[in-house]
Amino acid sequence: MITTDTPSEPGRYLSSPPVPDASAYHNERRRYLARARRNPGLRQRYLRKLASYLVLRSAWSFGFFPVILAFWVPLVMAEFNPVVMVQSILPHLEAFVSSNPEVQARTISMLLAGWGSVGLFFFLFDVVINPFHSPFQKEADIHMRAWSQSQGLVPPDEV
Repeated sequence: MITTDTPSEPGRYLSSPPVPDASAYHNERRRYLARARRNPGLRQRYLRKLASYLVLRSAWSFGFFPVILAFWVPLVMAEFNPVVMVQSILPHLEAFVSSNPEVQARTISMLLAGWGSVGLFFFLFDVVINPFHSPFQKEADIHMRAWSQSQGLVPPDEV
């Protein structure tokens, strides 16, 4: 039920906090981000978080997923029987060892290209699914919540 200040004025609702002008809100956010980017502690935290994010995503994408695909798919094709898997791979390994160096080099380069393409696919997919969250934006969100409360306003994204 909607309550009003007076029953004779149906259009007036109980007082709610005023909504800030969106341009003032975003100008204050821009000003704060400009000040925060000059802060060396935040800049170091940003670089550390970015480096750890990229290392973690790269480790998953180029380390875990290609290795799992390289062993899981053949194991599934061998109906989870490792003896059958080794028996089907062994002739290919013997042919690789007995081949000339040019064929070996081409095979290794093709395996590395496959590894890289699978890793790059998973890296891009992982970055889209789990985007990087900047410490600058988190600090700005905290500042803007405090700014809105100090102004007695409701932030525009909560309207």
